[in-house]
Amino acid sequence: MFLYPVRAPSARLLVAGLALALGVLGPSGAPLADSAATSAGPLSLGQAIERALASNPALAGFAFALTAQDARLAQAGQRPVMEASVEIENALGSGDYNSFDAAESTFALSQVIELGGKRTARRAAAQSGRQLLAVEQQVAQLDVLAEVTRRFVGVAAAEEELVLARERVGLARDTVDGVALRVRAAKAPEAELLRSRAALTRDLLAEQRAAAALKAARQGLAATWGTSRADFSNVQADLYRMPVLADFEALAARLDANPDFLRFASVARLRDAEGRLARSQRRSDLEVLGGVRRLEEVNDQALVLGISVPLFAGRRAAPAIAEADALRALVDVERDAARLEARTRLYGLYEQLRQAMRETDSLRGDVLPQLDEALGATRYAYERGRYGYLELADAQAAFLEARGAAIASAATAQQLLAEIERLTGEPLAAAPASKALENP
Repeated sequence: MFLYPVRAPSARLLVAGLALALGVLGPSGAPLADSAATSAGPLSLGQAIERALASNPALAGFAFALTAQDARLAQAGQRPVMEASVEIENALGSGDYNSFDAAESTFALSQVIELGGKRTARRAAAQSGRQLLAVEQQVAQLDVLAEVTRRFVGVAAAEEELVLARERVGLARDTVDGVALRVRAAKAPEAELLRSRAALTRDLLAEQRAAAALKAARQGLAATWGTSRADFSNVQADLYRMPVLADFEALAARLDANPDFLRFASVARLRDAEGRLARSQRRSDLEVLGGVRRLEEVNDQALVLGISVPLFAGRRAAPAIAEADALRALVDVERDAARLEARTRLYGLYEQLRQAMRETDSLRGDVLPQLDEALGATRYAYERGRYGYLELADAQAAFLEARGAAIASAATAQQLLAEIERLTGEPLAAAPASKALENP
């Protein structure tokens, strides 16, 4: 895509690569100045991404979530605690047992010995949970990156629309002046001057709408890094620069490397770990007890030893094992369904992008030059009285409408590029703009 100055080396490093490379390189590959120093000047996509990844409110919670998961991992690695117990029998009763003279006091320590690899299975499940959270963080970062790109394109398109609106006003003013000369020379009726002035008023209102739309787009972009004020003058973007597209199968091959699909692998590992943990419960743990018993009646003491084993542990573990197996099978089904849906969506985006690029190329390479030439010829003929005001107005409207269509098709293409890059998890390398796509 035109907005990416470099290409990330792999899907696994996409977010880090874009955050570093785009955050410190400008469109020409030169280092950017400090963000604070350039906050009131032009904004590149690299700067916008850097600021969003650093300050986006949706990403701030992952640091706490990862800290909590680290705590769960540490907790999963702990062994069962040793327990101390005190037991007094044959005391505070009736008759010979109304005091502590015949009491039997037992002081014991007990320890559960886990069997079946339960501790290892718990640690593996907690570690898989952390890996899944890390992938979800990458997914969230990709979502933010894509949203920044979409809004950046929106600002670039709004800037082009404002430029076009101002050009429209300039043409309308020139038309009013030209019609006024013809009316004063009695070569045109007063009604033409009134119509041209009304058209100028409408164009001035359209310019105001374009300015308001640009202001809103700038505010929306600034919101991606958590601020309510757009502290940049404009965006550095070439709306008409398009990449050389790879074929569809090459793009589809990138889907599995997208963090959205890496997440399925992480979920599968988590479900496998949970399955091993559930199966470890089939083997009963041992509880070993040892202590000293004091017999007050004979003034003696003796050792107390004991061992306990829960019964029917395998039967009790069966439902958890069945649940773990079902959830693991569900991951494969969901992954296959998501892959098919993503491939279908990618194909639709790919075809729409090709069409938008063709439209942009045709409008800027063929339609606009012809309409520009036609407008010049119509203006020349109008100034010499060969054409009337309506012919001039139609020629201007056709040219300006085509300019607006070119902006819209280029913005659509860039938005589609952003969607494809989000879906594949990789930026598309941009090619130099062709002559057909140079500014008319």
